[in-house]
Formats: sequence, C-alpha cells, structure tokens
Amino acid sequence: MTPQRRHYGLDWLRIGAFGLLIVYHVAMVFSTWDWVIKSPVTYHELTAPMALLTPWRLTLLFAVSGFASRKLFDKSGDVRAFTESRNRRLLIPWGFAMVALIPPEMWVRAREQGYPGSLIHFWLTDYWSVTPVYGHGFPNWEHLWFVVYLWAYTMVLAALLLVPSWNAERLTRAVDRLAPGMRLLWAPIALLVVLKLSVMFVLSEKQGLFTDWNAHFAYFPIFLFGFALAGESKLWPVIARLQWPAAAVALVAGVIVVCIELAYEGHNVPPHALMAIDRAARLTMAWSVMLVLFQLATRFLNHDHKWRATLAEAVFPLYIAHHPAIILLAWYTLPLNLSPFVEFALILTGTFSFAVSFYLIGREIDWLRPLIGLSPRSVRRAVTPASA
Repeated sequence: MTPQRRHYGLDWLRIGAFGLLIVYHVAMVFSTWDWVIKSPVTYHELTAPMALLTPWRLTLLFAVSGFASRKLFDKSGDVRAFTESRNRRLLIPWGFAMVALIPPEMWVRAREQGYPGSLIHFWLTDYWSVTPVYGHGFPNWEHLWFVVYLWAYTMVLAALLLVPSWNAERLTRAVDRLAPGMRLLWAPIALLVVLKLSVMFVLSEKQGLFTDWNAHFAYFPIFLFGFALAGESKLWPVIARLQWPAAAVALVAGVIVVCIELAYEGHNVPPHALMAIDRAARLTMAWSVMLVLFQLATRFLNHDHKWRATLAEAVFPLYIAHHPAIILLAWYTLPLNLSPFVEFALILTGTFSFAVSFYLIGREIDWLRPLIGLSPRSVRRAVTPASA
C-alpha cells in the first residue's frame, strides 16, 4: 500500500472491531467473568473464545485510532487545529454521554447494591454525588474510558509534536528502524512486556486516567505506532513479510492465555509467576494479531464500498449508545427467565436496534450531530479510518 492512498482496509477493521465489541459485551452478561450485570446462569463454554478476543481487540482499536489521528493531523495543518478538532470530536460526545447515557448504567449498578430509588430520582440527585452512593460516585465514565484514554493520548501526542526536535516524520522514521529482519515482531513485544512487568505488581490494574498505568504502558505506545505507520512508512512490506511468523506467535500466545484462563477461571488468582506469563502472553498475542490483521486488511479489505462511509460514520455513535442499552435490556429482561439463547438474541438485537436508531435520528438533527460524535453538516466529509 502506498502511504498516500487511503487505507480502506483499516476502516473495515474498525467497523468489524466495534461490531464485535457489542457482541462481546452482550456475551459478558452470560460469561463467568465479573461485569455490570450478570445472568443467574453463566456458561463456562464462553471462557475460551472470549479469552482469545480479549488481548487484541482494544489494542487494534488504539492502533487504528493512532493511524487515523495522523491522517487528521496532516489535514489539520498544525498542532493547534488538530487538538481543537480532537477536543470537539471526543469531549463533546463524552460530556453528552455523561449527562444522558451513563446515569442509567450507574442506576443499575446502584440497584444491584440495593438502591431503592427510581431512575429519575437517581438521575436528578444521587448520580451527581462525588461521595459514593451504593458503591459508586461521580464521575464514573463506564465504557467511555476508551474515549477518555484516547483523548489523553492525543493530548500527550500533541504536546510531543510541539517540542522543536519532534515532528510526525520523526516518529515515522523511528518506527521504520524496526524494518530489518524480525525486529518488527519481537522488539515491540519485548518493550511492551518489560513496561507491563515493571508496574503490574506495584500498581493495581485499576481503571482511571491517573491510575491505570498498566493499560497506558500498553495502549499509548501502540497508539503512537499507529500514528507513525500512517506516514510514509517503510513497514508495510515488512508487515506482509511477517504475516506467517506473526500468526504462529499469536497462536502459541493464544494457547497460553486460554490454558491459564481455564485453569484459574472466575475469581481464582494464579501465582505471580504464572500471572506474569499470562500478561506477557496477552501482550504478545495483541501485537502479533494486530500485525496479522493489518496485513489481511491491506490484502483483502483495502477497497471501497457504497456502505463503507455510512458504516464508518455510524461506529462512534453506536459505541456510545450500545453499553447502556445492553445493561438496561438485561436488567429488565433477565427476571423473565427466558431461554439463554432467546435472552442473548433479545439483548443483542435490542442493543443494535437502539444504537442504530440513536445514530439514524442523531445524524438528521443538526444540533445533535456533535453530541453523538458526528461532524456538523457544513463540514461533513468522508469519514477517516477510526476517526473516533
């Protein structure tokens, strides 16, 4: 792929990854893992496939988001215009969701802990309490942590680009040093594993912008890699050359992840040495699967389609809306004791129906467009890959 050409394949990867994310979150209701709301009956059979998805799905999204950020930066012309654009695109829908979409999720969490009040009462009063109410206080951004992290990484990147000796081309030249031999496969894995192991037994794996260094040490370098790759990088032929070694590494790492997950399912905690192996295997799988998927997207998906622009535009609004839809649907339908297959289908179709309606209605109302993560009609244009 020439660097000047639009990479439609990464659009399709992003569309597929977010669609898979919705299915994954519905499956969390029925898995043996902890989540916001759980079915009274969970299914051990979900553990292995979900363990195979968990290590790489978010890594892929941060890499593709970094790639899109470079394209947006190049179009913006300077750092100031780039940061203003990202602030509008990320912070406005985040603020809207914190007011309109997150309260129902937090109400369900509070109800799970015995909260007696209605959703309206919670929304108007207790949701805004900084002091925890039935275990949770404001702010709590739930699934929007991805948006917050992405915004923070973008701001750190913008600060780096303001340093006189730094620029976007320098980042691309830096990652191009990974081109010789197998370096692109093993060197980033080694770096990510060292960063992870340096903090995992010192700092808890606790979500939060200023506490989640276990995640930041993994996601931010991968975001920067995606940003650098979107320049005139020499790595695309290298990614193609390494597809089979990367696939083999991903397979071995995936087997390790699944074996450890099955051996210590639920709340069982492995010893530190085995936990370190597990985290190293997850990072190894995340990086190698990302390389494989980038090559598959380049070879098989790098073409346009009449639905691509619409689907790419819809992804961010669907992401914003899907999580509260799942939780509310599960809260109101699980007491009906339906067949698990019927329950799963009901939640999945209901979630997609709500999220798609959220997008279709919002895109037609000018003042709603920025609130759901869309550009105003006056500046609307073809969606850049992973522009969320």
